[in-house]
Amino acid sequence: MNSALSPSGDTTDHEAPYSVWWDEPADQDPENPQNWSNGRKWGIITTLSVITFLTPLASAMFAPGIPEVMREFNTSNDMLATFVVSVFVLGFAFGPLLLAPLSELYGRTIIYHVCNVFFIIFLAGCAWANSMGMLIAFRFLSGFAGVAAVTCGSGSIADLMPPERRGGAMAIWSLGPLLGPVVGPVSAGFLVEAEGWRWVFWVIMIMSGTVTLVSFVVLRETYPPVLLERKAARLRKATGSDRYQSRLKPEGSRTECILKAIVRPARMFILSPIVMSMCIYIAILYGLLYVLFTTFTFVYQDIYNFSARGAGLSFISSGIGNLLGLATMGIFSDRIIRSRIAKGKEYVPEDRLSLYLTVPSALLLPLGLIMYGWTVENRVHWIAPMIGTGLVGFGMIGIVMSVQTYLIDSFPLHAASVTAANTVLRSLLGALLPLSGLEIYNKLGFGWGNTLFGILAFLLAPVLWVFSITGQRLRTNPKWQHDF
Repeated sequence: MNSALSPSGDTTDHEAPYSVWWDEPADQDPENPQNWSNGRKWGIITTLSVITFLTPLASAMFAPGIPEVMREFNTSNDMLATFVVSVFVLGFAFGPLLLAPLSELYGRTIIYHVCNVFFIIFLAGCAWANSMGMLIAFRFLSGFAGVAAVTCGSGSIADLMPPERRGGAMAIWSLGPLLGPVVGPVSAGFLVEAEGWRWVFWVIMIMSGTVTLVSFVVLRETYPPVLLERKAARLRKATGSDRYQSRLKPEGSRTECILKAIVRPARMFILSPIVMSMCIYIAILYGLLYVLFTTFTFVYQDIYNFSARGAGLSFISSGIGNLLGLATMGIFSDRIIRSRIAKGKEYVPEDRLSLYLTVPSALLLPLGLIMYGWTVENRVHWIAPMIGTGLVGFGMIGIVMSVQTYLIDSFPLHAASVTAANTVLRSLLGALLPLSGLEIYNKLGFGWGNTLFGILAFLLAPVLWVFSITGQRLRTNPKWQHDF
């Protein structure tokens, strides 16, 4: 029975016929997600991209309504005003610690569906909030539930796409998280002015409800261990033999598997120098980016005399940089992989950190930060700081895409957990660093403040290049290989 054979087809071991794998040849088994039609694959990826668009949208779209919230709840605490926005990102930090491990135990699709429903419920709680405390609580919970697709989406792509097509798929999926923070402030300025801050949550809730209904139709389970376990269960039922077991079934009891899954993101961060270094690097960059975002309203309203609507439009420049960087990475990342394969060379994940991809991004990011700071400091025409934030957006997405695809290619079976480790740390800094970031600008000014941030980003850039050279040796060194 081919369906029960291991990939090698070796049946000398008496247990081999009961080791459930894909039907041979594995690259033609219709149950294997990598063999599904392009229509089904891209339908799943597009749906996930829309979901991941709505979650950051809920985070950023609320920002222009803060002055109205402060007036309604009769408070003038600036730190509280910042926290009610960033607490959503704090939910992003804690959600992956639970959702990623659960997705690797019970499958990705059930996590998407449950979290989508709770996301809608918590958005309604935000819209009905009658106190600042209630609003903060539901903002945190909506971030916690909404992060599911952000955390597990990369894992779904690893399930569906071979490495030579993964970069382009990651680019499409990344459109959501990139466009959300840009579209949110632009559209919210008009919505808040016309209907009030509560309608921000009603609008997102309506859109989320629509996408959730679509997801029930489009999304399919993609995680191989879950699919193979279902296949093994069918064989056990059909034959009456309990000896059929998935080759990817985790060892240990159910309780042991759950505990191991829950601590997996933390173990990967602590035990793998690759994961730790990449996560810290991205977290620092995200913290700097969120500090930068908190200045936009003050800069364009107070210095350049933009209206509230105009200040919201200032986010477009960063979005344009993101889109250009995304297109560049999506095209050239996979092209490098295909070129190596065509030449008969072995593909390695470190190819995602190619100097051709990472050097421009790593240099443009600090350049954009410094340009933004000094053009604002010297009151140069408003187009100049927008060009600076465009460069930041281009450099940021180039680095994030390279690192994220590198980590997924390095740990494909635990892509959700390694993404969770990355998401947790960057979300913590993204939520907490802006609370003190404005104090740095108050003391140093925009010019020297952003110069400090730019130098920091520049000094961290060699991390990418070091791992592009040494990463393979670290991954294959027995000292750093662990059973995650």
